Amino acid sequence: MECSLESAAKQLKDANNILITAHIHPDGDSLGSMLALNHYLKSIGKSVQMMLDDEVPRLYKFLPGYEYIVKPSPLMIQPDLLVVLDASDLERIGKTSEVCQAPILNIDHHISNTKFADYWFIDHKAAATGEIIFRLLEMEKVSISSQIAMCLYTAIATDCGFFRYANTSPYTLRCAAQLIESGIKPHVISEYMETKPLDSLVNMVKVLETLELHCDGKIAAITIEFSESDNSESSEGLVNYPRNIEGVEIAIMFKFSSPTTARISLRSRNVDVSKLALLFGGGGHERAAGCSITGTKSEVKQKMFKAATELLRGDIE
Repeated sequence: MECSLESAAKQLKDANNILITAHIHPDGDSLGSMLALNHYLKSIGKSVQMMLDDEVPRLYKFLPGYEYIVKPSPLMIQPDLLVVLDASDLERIGKTSEVCQAPILNIDHHISNTKFADYWFIDHKAAATGEIIFRLLEMEKVSISSQIAMCLYTAIATDCGFFRYANTSPYTLRCAAQLIESGIKPHVISEYMETKPLDSLVNMVKVLETLELHCDGKIAAITIEFSESDNSESSEGLVNYPRNIEGVEIAIMFKFSSPTTARISLRSRNVDVSKLALLFGGGGHERAAGCSITGTKSEVKQKMFKAATELLRGDIE
């Protein structure tokens, strides 16, 4: 059932025990939104547990409270409500759905959302789920702590490319301004985000060497081969390099999480790549989306390049 933001806020206030989760392969928006909502709910006396069917990337371990996020396991609380943030379908939360049978409230901003939850509030015009959480707290007249502000600023800033992407709106910038007034320092967050281990920079050089162009230079792709030592930090932001090449309409990053499974990140300038992701069971936004494809490396690439070419030709609606 679709609900208003006011109704979503009421559900949060009416529940006593709340489990919060977000999508696998977590990013700044999913983690920042989770942690900000957790801080708020605990401040009004709720019993809250955060669960994520994935590791928290080292990149985001400056966010206050991340250490309390647990992997799917027997619940410490019996939740009245499962809150799913920044996820467009139930599969995106992995095994968390298996350990909790409570009603689901989904708060999200993906245009590809399948409306899987019992109750959902979806605003695909919002720059980030963190922007929706900020609006909810603003509506509830919450005094935003420095912890909440750091989480929400990270959520919003990372999902709009630090205010460079097309999803940045006047409201997005007003949110950021108010969060700065709450005490966070943007340069400190940027330093956390920009500081990378040496192996990440070495990996970037290797990945850029895999660059390939297709469809008369309109499709550019890079590949990260499967390795036991691969981690989520090593590929952060790499897909933007092929996207920034002149003439490229669709950028693709293939990251093989096993010899026969690739996690695929899609970026574009003007093309709706969420349509491309949906073909393979994924989702996302018009300019940024993702999915997974199984098969050998050549099979995965052939499937994706064929579909991307068809999308550019207008054969996919």
